[in-house]
Amino acid sequence: MKHYYLTLIFLYLGSNVLFSQENKVESLNEITITSSRIDVPFDKDSRTIIVISREDIQSSTANNVADLLQQFTGVDVRRRGIDGMQSDLYIRGGSFDQTLVLIDGIKTENPQTGHHTMNMMIPIENIERIEIVKGPAARVFGQNAFTGAINIVTKKNVATQIKGEVSYGSFHTGNIALTGGLNLKKSSHQINISRNVSDGYRYNTDFENKSVFVKSKFNTTGTPIDVIATFMERKFGANGFYASPSFKDQYEETQSSLIGVSTNISKSNFNFKPKLYWKRGQDMYEFVRGKPEIYRNLHITNKVGVAMDVAYNSSLGTTGMGIDIAKVYIVSNNLGDHDRTMVTGFLEQRIQLFNDKLDITPGVALTYYSDFDFHAFPGIDLGYSLNNQFKLYGNMGYTYRIPTYTDLYYSSPTTEGNANLNPEKALAEEIGAKFISKHITVNTALFYRDAKDLIDYVKINEEDKWQAENLAQVTTKGFETEIQYRLTLLNYPQKLNMGYTFLEDDVVKQDIPFSRYSLNSIKHQVTANLDSQFFKYLRQNIAFRFVERPDGTSYNVVDFRLTAMYKNLEISGMFNNIFSTEYAETNLVPMPKSNVLFVLKYTFK
Repeated sequence: MKHYYLTLIFLYLGSNVLFSQENKVESLNEITITSSRIDVPFDKDSRTIIVISREDIQSSTANNVADLLQQFTGVDVRRRGIDGMQSDLYIRGGSFDQTLVLIDGIKTENPQTGHHTMNMMIPIENIERIEIVKGPAARVFGQNAFTGAINIVTKKNVATQIKGEVSYGSFHTGNIALTGGLNLKKSSHQINISRNVSDGYRYNTDFENKSVFVKSKFNTTGTPIDVIATFMERKFGANGFYASPSFKDQYEETQSSLIGVSTNISKSNFNFKPKLYWKRGQDMYEFVRGKPEIYRNLHITNKVGVAMDVAYNSSLGTTGMGIDIAKVYIVSNNLGDHDRTMVTGFLEQRIQLFNDKLDITPGVALTYYSDFDFHAFPGIDLGYSLNNQFKLYGNMGYTYRIPTYTDLYYSSPTTEGNANLNPEKALAEEIGAKFISKHITVNTALFYRDAKDLIDYVKINEEDKWQAENLAQVTTKGFETEIQYRLTLLNYPQKLNMGYTFLEDDVVKQDIPFSRYSLNSIKHQVTANLDSQFFKYLRQNIAFRFVERPDGTSYNVVDFRLTAMYKNLEISGMFNNIFSTEYAETNLVPMPKSNVLFVLKYTFK
C-alpha cells in the first residue's frame, strides 16, 4: 500500500509538470559566498559548499531551519520533537559541538553546550539564503568549525509590506506570525514576531515558542550600517530527551538573544567588515516537571565580542586578515561561575595563476584562550578550473574545538564532566570536483579526518554514568556527492536535488562498549527533493531521506508539500512522514508518525 501511494504521488508530479508558465531562478554563478574574509563567487570557491537559496526555502517541505537542513546531504539534524524543537546539528559525522553557526557572519556558538546551537535559528521568512561550508574551517572561522560551518544570511532588501501567517495541524499545533518590512529613502527595516504552541505528539512533549527578530539597515545610500536583534524563548516538555527513555517528566526552558552591529567599508583596494555583538543564553532544566526541589539546573551565559575582517586586493591577489576578540561568562548552579577571554587572529592569501585557472589560498588561525594554551591552525585550499564549468579542488587543514562548560563541569545522576579535558584536534583533508552548467550542478568529494583527543561521553558498563573523555584517536573517511538538475517545461522551472553521503569511523586502540555521540554518526545517507510547479497557482515539493547508522538501524522518511497561490494569498498543506515510518533520530526518542500542518499566509502591500 505504501508503494502504491508513493507511485501515485510521483505520477501526479510528473503528469502535471506539463502545464507551466515562467518563473526566474537565481543562477548559482550569481551568488557570492560571504561567510569568509575573501568574498568568492560560488563557482570559483575551492571548498565543498551548499547554498540553500531563497527559492529553495520558500518551496521546501520545512517551515523551520532544523527541518530544512535535514534535506541536504552530509548534514545530520537529530531532532527530539516536531517543529524544530530541541535538535542537534552534525556535519560529516562530527558531534553537535563541532559545527559552528553564524548569522550574517556573527558567531552564535553557546559556551554551555552545543545542544543549544539550533535554539538560535531565526524565522525562515527573514532568511535570504543559507551557506553550508563543509570540511575543516578553523583557519577561516576559528574554533567550533571542526567539521564545518553554517552561515545564515538574512534578507538585505525588503519591500514595504506586512505578511500575516497562521497555521494549525496535528497535535493541536498552531502558529501565528507577523512579518513586516519598511523601505525608506535612506534606511530599511524588517521585523518578525511569532508564537508557536503544541500539545505534543506524546506525553510531555508540549511546547510554547516565542520569537522576535528585528533587522535595520541605515545609511543605505552610503556606507550601510546593519543592526540585528533577535530574542527566542522556548518552553517544552522533554520526555526522555536527555536521560533514559523511562524518565518521562523532564522539562526545559531556554532563551537565546543576539544583538549585532556591522558594516562594510570599501576604500581603495581595501574592504573592511567590522562587527560588534552580544549574545546571551539562558537554560533552565527540571528533571521532574514542576518539582525543582528534586533536581534543577539554571545556566546563564553571555558573550561580548568585536571582530574586524579586512580584504586587500593587490597584484599578488587578495589578502584576508582578521581578528576576533570575545569575552565569555557563565553563571550556573551546576557548572559554577567561570569566564574566558578568547582572541583569534586570521591571515590568508588567495593567489590566482595561469589566467586565473589555478587558485591557491594558504592561511592560518592563531588562537589564545585564557584557560587553554595558545594554538596555531594552518590550512590551504587549492583549485584548478579545467574550463568555465568544471573545477577540481582540494583542501587540507588543522581544526580544533575547546571543551564546553558542560564537557568540563557538568554533574548529574547520569552524567559526569571532566575538568581535565584537552581541546579536540584534527587534521582534515578533502579532494573534490564540481561541475556547473545551465541545467545541472554536480559536486563530489572524498574526505578524511584524523581526530585526536576527541571528546565523547562514554561508559564501560550500561549501569555506569556517562563520563566525558578524550578518546585516543578517531579517523573518519567518507564520500559525498550532490546533484541538482534544473529544467524548464512550458516556462515553469523544475528542480531535482539528489545527494548521497557515506561515512566510516574507526576508533584507534580504543575499546568502548557505549558511546553517546561521536561514534553513532551516519553510515549511509540519501536525500532527494523534487520541486515542481504546474498550472499558474499550484506548486508542490516532495522530499525523501534515508539514513543508516553504524549500528545498523535505518529509516526512510517522505514529506510532501502542496501550495496554492493567488495574488497575495498563499495556502499550504505540509504532510510529514506520510508513510508513518517508526524511527528515532537520537537518544531513543521516537519521532511522530504521519502528521499535517496547514498554513495560510496573506501579504498586505
